[in-house]
Amino acid sequence: MKTDMFSSLKVLHGAARSTALSMAVSLAVAAAFAAPVSTFAATPAATTKTSKHAKTAKKPAQAAAAEKVSNRAAKAGKDDAVKTAATVEDVPRAGVKRKRATFTANGRHRSVMRRVAYEPRQPTVGQAFGLHDTPDALMLRSSVAYVIDQNSGEPLFDKNSRAVVPIASITKLMTAMVVLDSKEAMTDQIEVTDEDRDYEKNTGSRLSVGSVLSREDMLHIALMASENRAAAALSRYYPGGRPAFLAAMNAKAKQLGMNDTHFENPTGLTSMNVSSARDLVKMVNAAYQYPLIRKFSTDHSYEVYTGKRTLAYNSTNALVRNPTWDIGLQKTGFINEAGECLVMQATIHGRPMIMVLLDSSGKYSRFADATRLRTWLDNGGDQPRITSADAGGPGT
Repeated sequence: MKTDMFSSLKVLHGAARSTALSMAVSLAVAAAFAAPVSTFAATPAATTKTSKHAKTAKKPAQAAAAEKVSNRAAKAGKDDAVKTAATVEDVPRAGVKRKRATFTANGRHRSVMRRVAYEPRQPTVGQAFGLHDTPDALMLRSSVAYVIDQNSGEPLFDKNSRAVVPIASITKLMTAMVVLDSKEAMTDQIEVTDEDRDYEKNTGSRLSVGSVLSREDMLHIALMASENRAAAALSRYYPGGRPAFLAAMNAKAKQLGMNDTHFENPTGLTSMNVSSARDLVKMVNAAYQYPLIRKFSTDHSYEVYTGKRTLAYNSTNALVRNPTWDIGLQKTGFINEAGECLVMQATIHGRPMIMVLLDSSGKYSRFADATRLRTWLDNGGDQPRITSADAGGPGT
């Protein structure tokens, strides 16, 4: 009786092993035919022991993986063999990025590489219109650069200052001015709702729906950390709602003589928020007159309690933590169409300056460009650098 039972189990064991091996081999063959021959690369050889005295033999990676699958299947059965077979890594293909993904199979944590399509970033508006081709004496990576003496208004450096381009989160300086002009109580509690989500760029936020903060805290993290939902919520709580807020933003721009400027939302997450460097100098100068904007925009870090948890925010501008800089106001910005942007009020050798850098290529290049400009000014700024492609001409 025991012998019969043992024989039956042996037959079932062999059948499961055979089925799993067939499935694994089919997967390996299918992968081999699906990938071009040129995409195959040498892989580390797998080793296996055939007996106590057998020598270690080298096998191709996929054959070793197939045998691994069959061995597991013999123990786990046919259904588990299907799950285990999914752990065999795809052969890497030329021109395809790989991304590591993890999952659990047979109770074990596994890691595989999955292929993801690589999409190059679309050119910025400045790149599309050739602004990056404009030469300048300092070889800046920003296609637009403008520096003026804040007291006299004298231009010291000019590169494409009349070009009208997207300004991304530089927008939030205008958002802050409109909020403060409303004279609404800064202690009022504001709740984030679905209306404050970004439905255009589909960006995320640490400030979850349902979070409740004071108007002051919302303004603080909107300026310092460029928190988009905070800016969106502030606009919604404006008397008359968001439409009235946007009307006030554009009216304020007109009042400041910003004729090249237009706003479509309070966050800057749209390419329809546009301005020129010359207009932004006016906006920075106006924002500098608000003590809270100066304080919040140059703060290093800040914590807020959302009613659910405490969030710690840091400044998006590394230069505010650099003791060699004396920054009185700043704001960063980025969307694909605008590139990396930065505006600042800074005192250099006792001389207050306003600096505008737009459409910079590279994550840190706007800060490097600001340092190049300051070094040039430190060295005396031998003469004003007017390298704008449209200097003296009409605005674009």
